[in-house]
Amino acid sequence: QVQLVESGGGLVQAGGSLRLSCAASGTIFSSNVMAWYRHAPGKQRELVAHITSAGSTNYADSVKGRFTISRDNAKNTVYLQMNSLKLEDTAVYYCKISMRGSSYWGQGTQVTVSS
Repeated sequence: QVQLVESGGGLVQAGGSLRLSCAASGTIFSSNVMAWYRHAPGKQRELVAHITSAGSTNYADSVKGRFTISRDNAKNTVYLQMNSLKLEDTAVYYCKISMRGSSYWGQGTQVTVSS
C-alpha cells in the first residue's frame, strides 16, 4: 500500500555535509506528517525532525541549526540536509510517514561520520 525508499547515506568526514532523500509511493493522503529518525547501536531510536504537509517543522535539540528537513509534495519526497556533521550523528537514518492513524517506515540508510 505505502512504501518509502531512502537514499543518500554514506561515509563523510566530521564537519562535512550529506543530503538524505526518502520517496513515498502508494496511497498518500494530502494531510500527513513525514519525519526522520535515527538509531545508533546501543542507543535508543531518536526523532530527528518532522515536517507537516503545510511545511511546519520541528527538530531535536541535538541537530537544530545544523540539519534542515524539507519536502516536495508533488513528489511525495522528504529530504534531510545535514551540515556540520559530528561523530555522534553516526546512525542508521529512517524516514516515516504518518497519516490517518497509520505510520509507514523506510528501510533505513547508514550515515557514518569519521574523524
